Amino acid sequence: MFYKEKIKLNNGVGIDFYSPEIYHSDEKLAEVLRTRGWKLTTAESCTGGGLGHALTALAGSSNWYLGGVVAYSNEFKSKFLAVPESLIDEFGAVSKQVAIAMASGLMQEPGASSAISVTGIAGPEGGSEAKPVGLVWLGSDDPERGPRAYQLDLTGSRDEIRHQAIAHAINFFLLDL
Repeated sequence: MFYKEKIKLNNGVGIDFYSPEIYHSDEKLAEVLRTRGWKLTTAESCTGGGLGHALTALAGSSNWYLGGVVAYSNEFKSKFLAVPESLIDEFGAVSKQVAIAMASGLMQEPGASSAISVTGIAGPEGGSEAKPVGLVWLGSDDPERGPRAYQLDLTGSRDEIRHQAIAHAINFFLLDL
């Protein structure tokens, strides 16, 4: 059974969101992808491959998960995810625009029909007043909803922030499906 919690998006609209504390959200994701016949790709920065690791922990994930890119540097994001350098220069690597571009860049890969991206500041260093530790942007793209992004403001240790970002990334993708 999946539980939902109510959250508010940046525009103030309340929506149901699958709780990141529940177990088996990755199984729900697998079910959704199999049902729709979608192949998922991932682009990760602050989670360092943790999302891909969580997804491939499921037996049979090769039926719906193509693979992922860990793009930590800005240059790597531009080269391997087709994120325009101008976006990074104008908005920063941790931004809505870059999260969307990371996910959309993966959609250009042969066979990809859906994508999840994660970019953020896991800490303990690297934060600023404008972009504090715990700021994470999730991006996704798929044929039904197109590109979209969601901002998280997380707290905790580096590992806790990364773990929360992974759980929220899976659940964010499940919204409205």
